Amino acid sequence: MEDFETYRPLLLAIAYRMTGSMSEAEDIVQEAYLRLSKVTATEIRSLRSYLSTLVTRLCLDYLKSARVERERYIGTWLPEPILTEDMNLLPEDTIEMRESISMAFLVLLETLTPPERAVFLLHEVFDYAFPEIGEIIGKSTANCRQIFHRAKEHLATQHQRFEPSPAQQQHLLRRFLAACQSGDLAALTDVLAQDVTAWADGGGKVTAALRPVLGLAAVARYCLGIISKTSRRYADTFAVNYAEVNGSPALLIWADAHLFSLLTFTGNEQMHKIWIIRNPEKLAFIQQQLAAR
Repeated sequence: MEDFETYRPLLLAIAYRMTGSMSEAEDIVQEAYLRLSKVTATEIRSLRSYLSTLVTRLCLDYLKSARVERERYIGTWLPEPILTEDMNLLPEDTIEMRESISMAFLVLLETLTPPERAVFLLHEVFDYAFPEIGEIIGKSTANCRQIFHRAKEHLATQHQRFEPSPAQQQHLLRRFLAACQSGDLAALTDVLAQDVTAWADGGGKVTAALRPVLGLAAVARYCLGIISKTSRRYADTFAVNYAEVNGSPALLIWADAHLFSLLTFTGNEQMHKIWIIRNPEKLAFIQQQLAAR
């Protein structure tokens, strides 16, 4: 359906930011396509509004069930990372659009209720007007304004903004990797901020820290352990390469030809927050992206 394909990038962009999972986003957009095929054209005034409404409501339904599952999740739940070097998830390449796909921002969105998440994303990122958002989620315009301001204030109290260039981030990541591979604890502590925190997502399927790792000394030991132990254990097949993940440089750590771990971070001259994804299910989509190149 040609008209549907016109809006697919927008729908995927909404669904991924709503769910934190590209796998789920693709399923939701496919479900929207199937439902659209059962509706006659005369029933639709605006295809963009119709599809945005359909996808947002499907995302809200998904989040209701996902919240229960995430409460039972073993360890830290992190969003599913995606390669963004050639992504089509920026219908318009704006600062807000690019920041909204970052790992830091997606993690913050998890602290909002599903309605807050929908209203905030639709207005702040995708520039929908409050009356239209009200029709999408079934609330009044005034209520949507209140929800938006509440969500924005909540995020503002937690969002630590960094604006390093990709080159700065890449340089920092190279220093981090060199220190970990050489076992140089002193060099590693130069790269990490004093109040650094690391989160790891293994999903109970592989070994990973179940709680946030706090502070310079603990994070340094943890990161050294992940990379140095993996490189020794898989000496013949261990490999590391760099990629742009969720808009920022990241390390892809390979062993036995499989993506073993992914590490990304935020910070300026030092790393302040580090996210390590090890759950094989969370790494499957990136491996599909790489295989399709």
